[in-house]
Amino acid sequence: MKYWITGGTIVNGSGRFPGDVLVEEGKIRALGTPDEIAGLCGGDACTRVDASGCLVFPGFIDAHTHFDLHVAGTVTADDFATGTRAAIKGGTTTIVDFATQYPGESMAQGLANWNQKAEGKCSCDYGFHMSITEWTPEISREVADMMEAGVTSFKLYMTYDTQVDDKTIFQILRRLREAGGIAGVHCENSGMIAALQDEAKAAGRMGVASHPATRPAAAEAEAIDRLLRLAETADTPVIVVHLTCGEGLSVIRRARERGQKVYAETCPQYLLMDDSLYGLGGMEGAKYVCAPPLRTKQDQACLWQALASGEIQTISTDHCSFTTAQKELGREDFTKIPGGMPGVETRAVLLYTYGVETGRIRPEDMCRLLAENPAKLYGMFPQKGILAPGSDADIVVMRTGVSDTITASGQLQNVDYAPFEGWETSARVEQVFLRGRHVVQDGRIAMEKQGRYVARGRYSL
Repeated sequence: MKYWITGGTIVNGSGRFPGDVLVEEGKIRALGTPDEIAGLCGGDACTRVDASGCLVFPGFIDAHTHFDLHVAGTVTADDFATGTRAAIKGGTTTIVDFATQYPGESMAQGLANWNQKAEGKCSCDYGFHMSITEWTPEISREVADMMEAGVTSFKLYMTYDTQVDDKTIFQILRRLREAGGIAGVHCENSGMIAALQDEAKAAGRMGVASHPATRPAAAEAEAIDRLLRLAETADTPVIVVHLTCGEGLSVIRRARERGQKVYAETCPQYLLMDDSLYGLGGMEGAKYVCAPPLRTKQDQACLWQALASGEIQTISTDHCSFTTAQKELGREDFTKIPGGMPGVETRAVLLYTYGVETGRIRPEDMCRLLAENPAKLYGMFPQKGILAPGSDADIVVMRTGVSDTITASGQLQNVDYAPFEGWETSARVEQVFLRGRHVVQDGRIAMEKQGRYVARGRYSL
């Protein structure tokens, strides 16, 4: 089917301009004026989609989700079916989740496990990073197999029971440099956190407020610095995922001044929420427990400035959802609260409302942060991440100047609360195309489970 998206403003990372889009056989055939697109349609029937007054973006990419993940004695509330339905409704046409090679498993086993979780269930396109939790000569050799399978990015943890030590991080970075892969790293000082948690427990401080107190910004900044020194010696770029604080940003700046290539990701919760939420009564603050935790308003300001200056390359969600009942697992012990929040459904409208609408960033910046940069960083550009002839027809039509309110009752995310409950938004995702299929129409899911696995190439940002 041919679609003619007409009357909107086309937004790419390089700029925006009034124009129409012609979609044919799953690809973008042309961008042009109404007369030019009408001429290309010729006598063929083109289904017209009115985008008057709307911004027309390339489909957004969320490169940090956790669907169907067994963690903290439970399983995330969103699996690949519910999570990707929420994603596509919010304008995210591609997610990159985390397959995990647990100790005793090969990478091939880890990838097969996650393929089984996702195959046939996804309403948006999907790919995987590979989380490495054990490093042996056999696993090192598997890196080439993963690259061949289109898994070209890898996840390392410096905390949790999935963490790897400094020696292993260095060895992995060396191997990825040889293979052309790249690592995204969760940076927190595990020993510092464990010691602070022991102190809190010994003093009987078992409530939610001890979560941020035992995971200070210093723990994040120190781990970022250690990672970047390892990467400097290994001579390879790295990605600092879910950056939360000014201290960590300063470390990244110093590394870049030394000549290192460092990429940084942050998330809406770190831009818009602060640590005062952990002081809410009872278990209300548990809804906002994530790691690293929410920081201060000053940290928020630092992150917004870094987005405007291009120092942060991507905004993902770290979508890791749990119900309020699941959060109750930590009522008597804050270390047992499942860490994570939902967010894949609301990322785009929040960023437009509180980023673009407020003048902090421009629509072009939003496109780079949500589409172009992640497509380049994770080996999908120009197939995805841009509105251009020959690219996948992943398209988001966003209406601005409207008034909506985020509510748990109005979401598709499979949770009984919304972290941004009651927040006003000034944008609405009205139409979404996935490889030329009109999957969201007038804000409602029209087609489900149309997602395909994306075999990714090497990073090019």
